[in-house]
Amino acid sequence: MRPLMIFAAGLGTRMRPLTDRLPKPLIHVGGRTLLDRALDLGRDAGVGPVVVNTHYLGDQIAAHLAGQDVAISDEAGAILDTGGGLRQALPLLGQGPVMTLNPDVVWTGPNPLAALDAAWRDDMDALLMLIPLDRAAARQGTGDFAMDAQGRIARQGDFVYGGAQIIRPDRLAGIPDRVFSLNRLWDLLIADGRAHGIVHRGGWCDVGYPQAIPLAEQVLHG
Repeated sequence: MRPLMIFAAGLGTRMRPLTDRLPKPLIHVGGRTLLDRALDLGRDAGVGPVVVNTHYLGDQIAAHLAGQDVAISDEAGAILDTGGGLRQALPLLGQGPVMTLNPDVVWTGPNPLAALDAAWRDDMDALLMLIPLDRAAARQGTGDFAMDAQGRIARQGDFVYGGAQIIRPDRLAGIPDRVFSLNRLWDLLIADGRAHGIVHRGGWCDVGYPQAIPLAEQVLHG
């Protein structure tokens, strides 16, 4: 089994006013919380252990997870962003490549975590699940990455990062900052030609702001 980190510590500012009293991962889409949808993907893919980080209204997330086989990496003192958050959680995740998942999206079609696991190779340091920009429902802005014929990624292009990946965390130790984004690690791996991508074959929707919720429910219901 491969360990999974679910990022649930964000402030959810784009989701206000829904997040004034509720953390974004506990917002319901299609009758189920975003966090539960992320956990379902992990369980269906056979991952483990599972770690969820918390900061904003973290007590609500901890209460929601009570009794489940999920560890919590508490960032109550200071939100650490994705890179710092993953590094803090590594003692709970264990060694080797880890999966990470953003809960604020919905997926249809093949399980993205299972697809990443099937495509992973030892010559990769990161494998990102990508969405073609023209199929990225509710996405605001331009694409994130380009991809060559061998699957190596570069910055700027017509693919959106879908919020799921496998990544080797070893080089996190060499980043001096306490609070930093995984973009810092991606840039190192891209420069070495060891960051790759695959394309999700199903539906996808970014649930980043309130008006995206009905769009996400349309994606879920086909």
